[in-house]
Amino acid sequence: MITGSTDGIGRQAALELAQMQMDVIVHGRNLKKTQEAALGIKKQAGNNNIDFIAGDFSSLSDVKRMAADFHQKYAKLDVLLNNVGVWEKERLVTQDGFEMTFQVNYLAHFLLTLSLLDLIKNAAPSRIVGVSSTAQANALDFNNLQGEQSFNGYIQYGASKLCDLLFTIELANQLRTSNITANCLHPGVIATKLLRNGVGPNIGDPVTNGAKMHVYLATSPEMESVTGEFIVDKHPFRVGDVCQDEMVRKKLWQLSEKMVGIKFAAVPKKAAKKIAKKAAKKSK
Repeated sequence: MITGSTDGIGRQAALELAQMQMDVIVHGRNLKKTQEAALGIKKQAGNNNIDFIAGDFSSLSDVKRMAADFHQKYAKLDVLLNNVGVWEKERLVTQDGFEMTFQVNYLAHFLLTLSLLDLIKNAAPSRIVGVSSTAQANALDFNNLQGEQSFNGYIQYGASKLCDLLFTIELANQLRTSNITANCLHPGVIATKLLRNGVGPNIGDPVTNGAKMHVYLATSPEMESVTGEFIVDKHPFRVGDVCQDEMVRKKLWQLSEKMVGIKFAAVPKKAAKKIAKKAAKKSK
């Protein structure tokens, strides 16, 4: 499943994976638009195994509903590609009371990933792929995590991308013995709606360039045993000191758990099998 795959890099990556005859689940905020995107990809790729699911990342209750719907339909998830992203110039607050960029880019993905982790474990060896950026912040100010004290769109975007990477590295550490990998990528500076909104028009490379990294991390044999890395141009990129600080990673994790109302817990094998059987019966 690729979050945010009705347009931009996400849609291009969904198309390329579909052309490889992968089973792809398209995600978008709007149900009608998501359904249309899935149908378009299905026709363009000549692949009937294209499904869709909708969920608004600016609403944590909708993310939880989406995860519940996913459990009703599927018994496992081989690859979760957390691609959704926004870049807001002004400080907007979601109905959950969180700053929009922080919630959509990071917090909703934190919630969705932990909510689907049992299905990802059912598919092991499996992969979790996050989308960060070389524009990520080099430090995290917990007193201004959501631009409460001062807000700058670029700084807030960079902070959210740092959160994505901190979460992914810590998740990889938590899952070391699970046969699940977790990595982040930098897609490049790509001409997407996000970049146009944040910087302006006529900037960036085509989405086909950005999608290459998505497809690489999702399918490449070279990435089978790689975990906890930030991948740039298909190579591990040295992360900053803040990413190597376990105290910072754990502080963000614990704060995020409180924000979304969910705790990380390993799913016992018996419970995972029971969940898988139940989901399989409902999907028939």
